[in-house]
Amino acid sequence: MTEKKQLHDSCTLHKYEHEAEHSCECNHQHTSCCGGQHAEHKHTCCEAEHTAEVRTILASDGEGILTRTYLLQGLGCANCGAKIERAVGQLPEVEAALLTFATKKLQVQVKSGADLLAAVQEVCDSIEEGISVEESGASAKQTGAAKSKGLSARQRSLAEIISGGVLFIAAEWLGVLPEAYHLPALLVAYLILGRSIIMAAARSLLKGHALDENFLMTIATLGAFAINAWEEAVGVMLFYRVGEYFEELAVEKSRSRIMEAVDLRPETVQLETADGVREIDAAAAKVGDVLLVRVGDRIPLDGVIVEGESLLDTSAITGEPVPVAVRSGDRVMSGCVNTSGMLRLRVEKVLAESMVSRILDSVEKAAASKPHIDRFITRFARVYTPVVVGLAALTAIVPSLVTGEWQYWIYTALTFLVISCPCALVLSVPLAFFSGIGAASRRGILFKGGIVIEALKNVAAVVLDKTGTVTKGEFAVQKLLPAEGVTEAKLLQLCAGAEQASVHPIAISIVQAARSRGLELLQPESFQEIAGEGLAVRIGTDELLCGNRKLMQRYGVADVPQAEAMSGSEVLAARNGQYLGRIIISDTLKADAAMAVKKLQQQGLAVVMLTGDSQEEAEAVAKQAGIKEAHGRLLPQDKFTHLQQLREKYGPVMFVGDGINDAPVLAGADVGAAMGSGADAAIEAADVVFMKSDMGAVPQALALARSTAAIAWQNVVFALAVKAAIMAAGVFGYASMWAAVFADSGVALLCVLNSIRLLYMHR
Repeated sequence: MTEKKQLHDSCTLHKYEHEAEHSCECNHQHTSCCGGQHAEHKHTCCEAEHTAEVRTILASDGEGILTRTYLLQGLGCANCGAKIERAVGQLPEVEAALLTFATKKLQVQVKSGADLLAAVQEVCDSIEEGISVEESGASAKQTGAAKSKGLSARQRSLAEIISGGVLFIAAEWLGVLPEAYHLPALLVAYLILGRSIIMAAARSLLKGHALDENFLMTIATLGAFAINAWEEAVGVMLFYRVGEYFEELAVEKSRSRIMEAVDLRPETVQLETADGVREIDAAAAKVGDVLLVRVGDRIPLDGVIVEGESLLDTSAITGEPVPVAVRSGDRVMSGCVNTSGMLRLRVEKVLAESMVSRILDSVEKAAASKPHIDRFITRFARVYTPVVVGLAALTAIVPSLVTGEWQYWIYTALTFLVISCPCALVLSVPLAFFSGIGAASRRGILFKGGIVIEALKNVAAVVLDKTGTVTKGEFAVQKLLPAEGVTEAKLLQLCAGAEQASVHPIAISIVQAARSRGLELLQPESFQEIAGEGLAVRIGTDELLCGNRKLMQRYGVADVPQAEAMSGSEVLAARNGQYLGRIIISDTLKADAAMAVKKLQQQGLAVVMLTGDSQEEAEAVAKQAGIKEAHGRLLPQDKFTHLQQLREKYGPVMFVGDGINDAPVLAGADVGAAMGSGADAAIEAADVVFMKSDMGAVPQALALARSTAAIAWQNVVFALAVKAAIMAAGVFGYASMWAAVFADSGVALLCVLNSIRLLYMHR
């Protein structure tokens, strides 16, 4: 694959052809990504280690190149999946191929017009029996569930296991058969259990795939027969089939559970028509259609409520457990659950463009992004099997020639053959990362790929924007400082009356503060807004001024006190040229900001705030949130410079901003994260997207990333350790082929169960 051209698909402003394999996962608006000199830092999407990534799949990849996606129903072997990916990638019509085992989707870059369905099916048939290849268009729910062919194959497999197992137990353990029928019964049981394995091994051998698990298991069990270990040959085949059955079942259950957590797309919707309400396919709903959403139903598509009031459970989208009140005129996202009232919804986005589809697409793309450990294990597996088979051959021959104990050493070699299958290794890593991505999405956190998770676990400092991240981005009156002889209420009443003429956020906050106190506001008769200074308003016979010190100077207002160093913005007021006082306005801290910062610090991370606001404001907000380091008066380019300095000081940094106006800093961070409600721009800009605006999602994402990476490594170390232990024990005569089967299928099953734990962690 290294000789094939790759397309750098993730930097949204450009597409450059690469001769080397390279991937970019962040979709940042880079100023120098691949087109010039890189900034002097390691970035999640632009580091040299990405050169092994084949994540270059686009809807349209340039002139003459298209992407086709195939669904591999019945794919059950992770190692076979890796072989299929390599084999398809070597087809002459193919530019690049990427198989995501977690979703069973094969993405193939082909020359225009090339139809590869038959070719891909042929490749699959040559590697693993029972795979049905189809053009992808099925829902992810179908992806996680076997179709009729898969079900019949599983039922047939279960029938073989039961019948062969019963015969084996009757002949070997219960002793109900006469001695003369003992061996024939074992042979019949072996043929029932091993028929499909032997036939698959024969096909593999004919097609040049001698070292697949079927061939190795066949050789191992036939070898056991050859050394008169009949019972063990049948028993090993039985337990191999049992382990394989439960491993496949566990993988499918894991897939379906994860996809159920992230695939919230409706199959049908209730469409209002002139003739009443009728049920149609969700994909058939058009913009402008009016849908009926009953109590207990999910909001099927993004739209606007045209009638009704209700409380929406948004936890599936944002992770937020508190219901949100909605009414006529409010925009709502698909995936939320209507909990209390009937709603009529006007569709604004079709199914493919709605939030539920965008989240699913994000998860599937993330699953297709292979982390470094996954690529390493895939390469390792290609070496592991031949090495272990070679050790088996040496073990069978060399010690036997020295000691003459051929049966003992051949038996030991046979255990090596059973252990040599790398399925547990190849399976454990992608499923762990897929589980982590799925678990994060359930909590309103979207990871853009396994590489992002790997980068997150190495983060040493979290850099926060202020407005919209640490604070709500909503101004509120903090202090009333009236002049002598003026009450706070009078100052607020007069200033709010004047500010009714403005739509500025500061003006709105003053008006809201006055109304919350029940103050009566007089309507302005005339007003003049002076850009950059404030308002001049007439109410009755009074001329009111509300604005900054420049406005006071313009109108010659006397007795204005000297400016003081304090956080927030000040609004000065005057009536008929007489100074009335000033109002201090500032942004409000998010309720969970201080707790989130504390959790980040408990994780051993440095927390820093960068903002364009004044240094006084930055320090005041930082003090409230418990942030020890804050820098203010920073332009976007200044934030980038400070980010570089923080990286040199602490190590890899994560920047959390709004994903829109902080693009240079997001691009410059090792991990860029967007805080918000899932806006299109934010989803496209960052490596991590927080669907809710709560700060608590930041430490949760970091903890989940660390857990995901830890579980992936746990699986790898556990699988290798068990295999090594069984091999060592076998050499000294303490391990049997039964133990070797556990080291293969049993370990794989335990790795699957360990991976799925991520769905229930960090709640």
